Amino acid sequence: MTVTDADRVAPAPRRTSEGVPTRRAWPRRALVQLATYAGAIAVGLFAFGPILWMLITALKPDGEILTSTPVFIPSEVRWDRLANVVTGDFAVYLRNSILVSGATVVLSVAAAAMAGWVLARYPLPLKRYLLILVLSAQMFPFVVLLIPIFILMRQVDLLGTHTGLILAYLSFTTPLVVWILRGFFQSIPIDLEEAAMVDGATRVQAFRRIILPLAMPGVAAASVFGFISAWNELLFALSFNRNNPELHTLPVALQQFIGRDTTDFGMIMAASAVFTVPVVVFFLFTHKRMTQGMVMGATKG
Repeated sequence: MTVTDADRVAPAPRRTSEGVPTRRAWPRRALVQLATYAGAIAVGLFAFGPILWMLITALKPDGEILTSTPVFIPSEVRWDRLANVVTGDFAVYLRNSILVSGATVVLSVAAAAMAGWVLARYPLPLKRYLLILVLSAQMFPFVVLLIPIFILMRQVDLLGTHTGLILAYLSFTTPLVVWILRGFFQSIPIDLEEAAMVDGATRVQAFRRIILPLAMPGVAAASVFGFISAWNELLFALSFNRNNPELHTLPVALQQFIGRDTTDFGMIMAASAVFTVPVVVFFLFTHKRMTQGMVMGATKG
């Protein structure tokens, strides 16, 4: 080793005989940890900031919502907006959103689990092109699908029903869920499935009793994506059930606070605060499985 090469080698941190870093290594480690915590806090504030501003705005008086200087602490707390949202027609809209989104998730996951398993296990002809076709379904914006699905639902007399809305949502949630679950089924060794079949189980029983429980992290992750997609959808819900207010979902109901001349931003924020509660509850029930699924997806391949 020449003298020049030796100069380029970074000196190793000094350690005691037990391998513990000496005092000179502690300031650098403390700075790294401090920077890590500061970055985590900054990202958390950036993510939680809009939610906090929504809650503050929902509790402000009308005169403090639209001001040249933002008001962070309201001079008067308006709890009546949240009470009006909970006790008014929003209970019906909330029930409709939970019904439509829940049914969409159940049906899309049930269909996508079987489709993803088949695409992961069986050597189908033209399988590569079939996968590209499934993935390409996510390339089309909703507005492109609206007119053909609207005509189809009108011909089968499903406009103005929850069934028609659920079937429409399946058109864009199922391909995504199929693609997600196929990756999880590929990560499960096929030897487990074959061992169950050697023990006397049929192929379907091996899938239901062995493979599907192991893929539950992926099912949870796919369910969250499907639920949020159906929960936030506005275009289909507004077009299909425009003339039937009893079937409106929450995104459609929020529009009643937007007028031609004035907009009630306080009620929009109060309804939006209530609007996020079911999503948070659903995520709390599935976040542990979803985290496992994200880790499995990150380490695969």
